[in-house]
Amino acid sequence: MESNLRKEIFDKAFQLHSAGKISEAEVFYKKILDEDSNDSEVLNLVGMCELQQKNYIEAEKYVLKAIDIQKEQYFYETLAHIYFQQKNYKKELKVRLKEEKLFGLTGESAFGIGLAYKNLLDFENSEKYYLKALEFNPKSRDINFNLANLYTLFHIPEKAKEYYLKCLEINPNDRESKYFLALNYFRMKDYDEGLKYFEVRLCRETAIDTEEITYPNLIPNRPIWQGEDISDKVLYTYYEAGFGDMIMFARYIPLIQKRCKKLIIKPQVQLSQLFRENFPEVEVMDYFYDEKDLNFDVHIPFLSIPYVIGLKTADMFVSRKQYLKADNIKVQEYKQKYFNNDKFKIGIKWQGNTYYETDRVINVDAFSGLFNMNNVQVYSAQTFEGAEEFEKLASRYNIVDLSKSFKDFSYTAAAVENLDLIICNDTSLAHLAGAMNKPCVVLLPYNYNWRWHTDLTYCDWYESVKLYLADKNESWNSVMDRVIADINT
Repeated sequence: MESNLRKEIFDKAFQLHSAGKISEAEVFYKKILDEDSNDSEVLNLVGMCELQQKNYIEAEKYVLKAIDIQKEQYFYETLAHIYFQQKNYKKELKVRLKEEKLFGLTGESAFGIGLAYKNLLDFENSEKYYLKALEFNPKSRDINFNLANLYTLFHIPEKAKEYYLKCLEINPNDRESKYFLALNYFRMKDYDEGLKYFEVRLCRETAIDTEEITYPNLIPNRPIWQGEDISDKVLYTYYEAGFGDMIMFARYIPLIQKRCKKLIIKPQVQLSQLFRENFPEVEVMDYFYDEKDLNFDVHIPFLSIPYVIGLKTADMFVSRKQYLKADNIKVQEYKQKYFNNDKFKIGIKWQGNTYYETDRVINVDAFSGLFNMNNVQVYSAQTFEGAEEFEKLASRYNIVDLSKSFKDFSYTAAAVENLDLIICNDTSLAHLAGAMNKPCVVLLPYNYNWRWHTDLTYCDWYESVKLYLADKNESWNSVMDRVIADINT
């Protein structure tokens, strides 16, 4: 093909490619390859087109051929990205290390190697390459952010804080860094600093936006409570985040109740009856009220309460022993129906909401050892997601399913009151058991939630909760072996 014609076709293809017309661009690239199948630059670009269309096998084929003809650094970058998109991090890392050997390091390639190591859970090598990348570009927000995230995974929140603060030096309005900085302050048990950054959380915004949609004539015309004197005013507070968060922060209801003339709370409907039974002087909503039936002076999302009332770290863990109780009538009904035996009663749950995290899901086989214990009856409290796993246990062991009896959390609480021990993942059941001062073992993944802090030998939130952390490569079965050994001692 004549050079002028090639240039004309190439320019047309590249113009289409740049405009996002991927398949059309590929047609023109392939016209060049019809004439010269060894044009390495075009082979790489066709590979990129296939990658952008998620045709990974074809993409790999074209880029490998390009590399076989000519070893260009950006060809290796394309190949590494193909493997990254496939989540084949071992192959990606191999390509990136080959690139380093051939061409040396750049800030971009060091960052790519660091990310590949991180995805392979090799945090030590990831840290090494992130730090090298930072030497090339110390003002890179992405490198500082990823290094901070890595130190969070390392369980070194002090170092994570350092690099999130560097992100904020680069961009003071970086909301993502503020949010994760808050979580690391929390993990260090520094709520004095953490609470103010926590106000940028997205669930707070979502909660307010939802209320504005539900009550368009009320919310925009009523101020958000900033902590001022509201002793003569009605305060309206509403749910955000998950059930566990609402249960954990319910300890502050008596504190805000003292601050206002009247308190209206809208928890998730599944929590309404439990809250109503425990806070009889508070107006607890079941569902959305019509606007004409809701009257308040100020409002606030529920998780903002500690910040607005000015709680310090030492004040965060009020009512650590107990602040929720089950309804006695329901407790007796459960006792007669499910618990009328003299065995040691253990309730289990293995899965919560997987929308945000899957690390907290425990394989049901891990609980098998419980069924070999003497004089023990095991009960399943697993609801919704994960409930289908119950059959794996029920087909082999004597296990009682409580989940279908749980109309709302007030019924769950009645069942919990009848149990001698709860063993579960990091989920709302753990918070309910802790709030009721019922013995509870919580199994934490290696990358565990901020709220459990760094000293896992002690649970700051609940006196009755004991925490077990899985090591980086430890199976849930192994963690449960440790739990059972402790129960038997």
